[in-house]
Amino acid sequence: MLAYQKKLSKLFYVILSLPATAMGFGLSIQIAVLSWILSSKYGLDIHEVGIVWAAGPIAGILGQIIIGVVSDKVWFWGGRRKPFIIIGGILAAIMIYCLPRLDLIDHALGIGNIMAVAITVALTLDLSINVGFNPTRSIIADVTPEGAPRTRGFAWMQAISNFFGAGAYLISALLDNYLLMNIGIALILVFTIIPVFMIEEPRSLSLEKTDTPKVRVSTKEVLLTLTPLYGYLIFAMYGIGLKLGMFPESQTVMYILIGIGVVLMLSTFMAKESGQTGDVANERSFRKLLAAHSFTWLGVQTMFVYGFFFVLHKYSDDNDAAGKMIGWAFFLLNAFGSLFPIFFLEPLSKKIGRVKTHIISIGLMAIGYFGIAFFASNQYVFYALMVVLSLGWSSLVSLPFAIMTEKINKEKIGLYMGIFNLSVVLPQLLASFIIGILVNAYIEEYNWIVFLVSGISLAISTFLWGFVKETGYQKT
Repeated sequence: MLAYQKKLSKLFYVILSLPATAMGFGLSIQIAVLSWILSSKYGLDIHEVGIVWAAGPIAGILGQIIIGVVSDKVWFWGGRRKPFIIIGGILAAIMIYCLPRLDLIDHALGIGNIMAVAITVALTLDLSINVGFNPTRSIIADVTPEGAPRTRGFAWMQAISNFFGAGAYLISALLDNYLLMNIGIALILVFTIIPVFMIEEPRSLSLEKTDTPKVRVSTKEVLLTLTPLYGYLIFAMYGIGLKLGMFPESQTVMYILIGIGVVLMLSTFMAKESGQTGDVANERSFRKLLAAHSFTWLGVQTMFVYGFFFVLHKYSDDNDAAGKMIGWAFFLLNAFGSLFPIFFLEPLSKKIGRVKTHIISIGLMAIGYFGIAFFASNQYVFYALMVVLSLGWSSLVSLPFAIMTEKINKEKIGLYMGIFNLSVVLPQLLASFIIGILVNAYIEEYNWIVFLVSGISLAISTFLWGFVKETGYQKT
């Protein structure tokens, strides 16, 4: 093991954070650019933009789990996660290069359908980022001890990722989205290819010294673990059917689907952990964590997909001006969010535990969303409330990963990281399809509906996180 890695030095944490930072930078570009470029350059409406945003998560449903399982088992190029980080980075860079050239690709291939090209590029970009996030986060769990060192690893990851993410939005707001995409291509390639060769991965993830990890994955185990997410999946499939004209719009069907989702959620939280030990208790606890985390991302994904249209209808009717305002808003979200993980979240977690710290953070985020919906009368109040959101943002992409890695079998971190990431992508599908119908119908008259949905989702998430038990917390 490398000396600075063995000592868990600050330099090690910085280098360890760079691959995830690269994927985060790619996500920042996607958030800042995708809705804007599809609307302003290619003329797609809200409903079409929602479909494009949904393309990646649809492909990622299986990709997340498959890549997770495979990365737990294989070993090549001197690592377990390394090959997938490199491949994901290269694919993400290529797709970002393609984004401003969709019309050229469409013409060169003679497709004659810009929507089809946009979906293909967005699908590959989103899949690269989401699948790439799995190994970049799994490797942190692989090479850090449980407890405070692992929390520190994820805190450093998010602090550095938010810092560069803030830079991405600053470039978008002050300079040019096309420049942002060019810078992103270079940064993603450098941060995914070079740092992984400066980290030594453990050959075995188990406590026993073996040459190769023995990972047994049960289909029943995976299907049971996904219980709290089936409601999102059912809603997403119904939304796809509506978009394709396969189903008629029906309030009765919507109520039935909501009922199914509620029953599945309740079954998750009614499962008792008391009296249970080992994998059984941890698996039940992990399902509760999945449910709580999914509502956080339902609210956040709604903001990411439709925040541009909120600004367009609330503050400006000019696409470019609205694009720059969103750039400033997400710059503030990430700039302040880069300060909280190391200087606030990690110290507070040591005092009151990670779960309580996370509950406080996303509770304030819910308040911030309601504030934007009802009190952001001008863009400056909107910017101020984005700063309020930054605490929750910095927490939701750092602390839950530290919490979940201590609730699962260490030999299956890739698998469970893939399942955990589904609590991010499945809510995006719901935001793209079902919530998209709601936003498209009412945004002109009620622009605040975007952040009302986000606030309600975060409030539910805050409540559900109260059922997640802390693991490995010792008061200091």
